Amino acid sequence: MDANSILGAIFNFDNYGELLVLVQNSIWAGAVLGLLGGLVGTFVMKRDLAFAVHGISELSFAGAAFALLIGADVVFGSLIGSVAAALLLGLMGVRARDKNSIIGVIMPFGLGLGILFLSLYQGRAANKFGLLTGQIVSVDTVQLQALAGAALVVMLALVAIWRPLNFASIDPELAEARGVPVRSLAIVFMILLGVSVALSIQVVGALLVLALLITPAAAALRVTSSPVWVVILSVLFAVTATVGGILLALGGRIPISPYVTTLSFLIYVVCRVIGSVRAARGINGRVLTAARQP
Repeated sequence: MDANSILGAIFNFDNYGELLVLVQNSIWAGAVLGLLGGLVGTFVMKRDLAFAVHGISELSFAGAAFALLIGADVVFGSLIGSVAAALLLGLMGVRARDKNSIIGVIMPFGLGLGILFLSLYQGRAANKFGLLTGQIVSVDTVQLQALAGAALVVMLALVAIWRPLNFASIDPELAEARGVPVRSLAIVFMILLGVSVALSIQVVGALLVLALLITPAAAALRVTSSPVWVVILSVLFAVTATVGGILLALGGRIPISPYVTTLSFLIYVVCRVIGSVRAARGINGRVLTAARQP
């Protein structure tokens, strides 16, 4: 395949306007998932749960693959797998070392189960591929409403526990001493994280879910330390990557996930450069100030 053929597969905007009209629900769904990912991702970073997201996604993939095999709803199967993994981590992984070891056990187990179920599935290959790489096309009104409803429940629950969860995330020992139910909050958040992972898999697939739940928040933390701006920028970055990925994917013949993950990565790189420049200027400013002092 020559370079022109490769570019044609990635970017081909013939009949783009006609395609754009057909995916309005998909764009709205992407915006909802970006909003959810940006909000949840801030606490994922604060609680150092990036590795946990990957572990949950593997069991979510296994649940979705099993649902596909038996002809059940794939999103429901993904949700069951995610919540089961999240509960397991929330109940058993009290210490960071314990949590990491449990995740290390869950990841290959979930991936192995998922591959087993997909190998037994005799249906369309595109359905198998979509579980790993994501596909958010032809979303109908009923699916959009269900997705928005589930995301709204997660976001309302997150808002309800926002302050104590933030306190417990920053200083769990002090929060527990002040009477904050740290363990209960951890379990509740893990369940919310599990639901978020299951919903996000529809966009980027089980293998690349970190692009929605980790990268935007990580990028925001590179350019600001303000709790408010971290949340705002995380949401903005996640929505931009998701909706932008959908819009770019309309002009190509490859899955949506490479577009979403590339945009998310580029945003992170830009934010990292900005953060490094600011840090360098701050160091130089302090050096100059010290040098001028008698």
